[in-house]
Amino acid sequence: MKPIVAIVGRPNVGKSQLFNKLVGRRVSIVEDTPGVTRDRIYGETDWNGRQFTLIDTGGIEPRTDNLILEFMREQAQTAIETATVIIFLTDVRTGLTSSDHEVANMLLRSGKPIVLAVNKMDSTGTPDPDFYEFYNLGLGDPIAVSAVHGHGTGDLLDACVTYFPPVEDEKEEDDAIHVAVIGKPNAGKSSLVNRILGEERVIVSDVAGTTRDAIDSRFENDKGSFVFIDTAGIRRRSKVSEDIEKYSVLRATMAIERADVCLILIDATEGVTEQDTKVAGLAHEAGKASIIVVNKWDLIEKDGKTMDRMREEVRQGLSFMAYAPILFISAKTGQRVDRLFELIDYVSNQAATRITTGMLNNVLADAQTRVQPPTDKGRRLKIYYMTQVGVKPPHFVVFCNDTRLFHFSYQRYLENCIRNTFGLEGTPVILSVRQRGEKEE
Repeated sequence: MKPIVAIVGRPNVGKSQLFNKLVGRRVSIVEDTPGVTRDRIYGETDWNGRQFTLIDTGGIEPRTDNLILEFMREQAQTAIETATVIIFLTDVRTGLTSSDHEVANMLLRSGKPIVLAVNKMDSTGTPDPDFYEFYNLGLGDPIAVSAVHGHGTGDLLDACVTYFPPVEDEKEEDDAIHVAVIGKPNAGKSSLVNRILGEERVIVSDVAGTTRDAIDSRFENDKGSFVFIDTAGIRRRSKVSEDIEKYSVLRATMAIERADVCLILIDATEGVTEQDTKVAGLAHEAGKASIIVVNKWDLIEKDGKTMDRMREEVRQGLSFMAYAPILFISAKTGQRVDRLFELIDYVSNQAATRITTGMLNNVLADAQTRVQPPTDKGRRLKIYYMTQVGVKPPHFVVFCNDTRLFHFSYQRYLENCIRNTFGLEGTPVILSVRQRGEKEE
């Protein structure tokens, strides 16, 4: 797994500007999911031959005095949870503030490596006298940078790279399947991770929102090597203030980004709620292999058809994830938990499946024989060929004469034909349509 560098600091110290300077382009990815604020600002870059992921955590503007510490804690935790090293950015123009001290203390308690940077040092030569007051933070020598002009960014990245793990360690960790355990609060995420690890690694409580950070736990057995990421639950917006919700979703989103497989926990006593569909939607949109895990099955009174009825309810509630297998478990009693490993390994491999162009086009020819491509105003859709261009998730490109003729229903039909032939259980599939001129036929 690539090292992760997080930029943390007060609002308006220039974090986004520094982020864009280091990544080398303007990057600000904002995705709207109904009912959920979802900000992801991150980029891939490299320095001295080492690739790493850079995260701009964004500033938080506290609205009331009593929420300042809470919001600052949210800000720091968002960065701390995944970072290999943290760039703590300050501003020489505003000087050292009490907020800087608060953030510094939180970062020190985290035990993560911290590189202190003082921004807006725009003129070269003799440093601004105010630069030296940042030594008072107790974080070692500050590095003078200018996010606008790029001064000092090389020194800053040199300092960050010294904290990166050896390249061999990165490769070794990549062998493990990273599994994000996601779901609404109190669905049993921490209980499941504890059951798997066989120890009280994560605090378990029936108070929603106990887990504040994403916690990584490595686990190995005869099925392979796994890293479980226990995430804070994503809450309904009505239950929390908008700003805190934003960062709880961001934490879960970052965990999903780092994962190979997502376990979507559903509370069997509640069934599929609107909040569950939003959580599952995050994993689906991110293109992650997923397993729907119905937890607390021990609390359900059963007859011979209870499981079939529940499976049908889950399928209806999460209709956009028809590809995901469903497993009924009890984290409390351990019922069927051991079956998870085999499923995780299976869906991870399915998401990495590569299919030759020849095999795909055999399926395509057969599909067109059975169901003719659609026509519109006398023009028939012509499909030339299909090829796979990516994995995790499998991504296929279909070339045709006119994309406007390629109805969504026929795309769905082709996807189903591919799934019926090659399986691809547990993983989303991306089907892109490209237009080619008639003369290329």
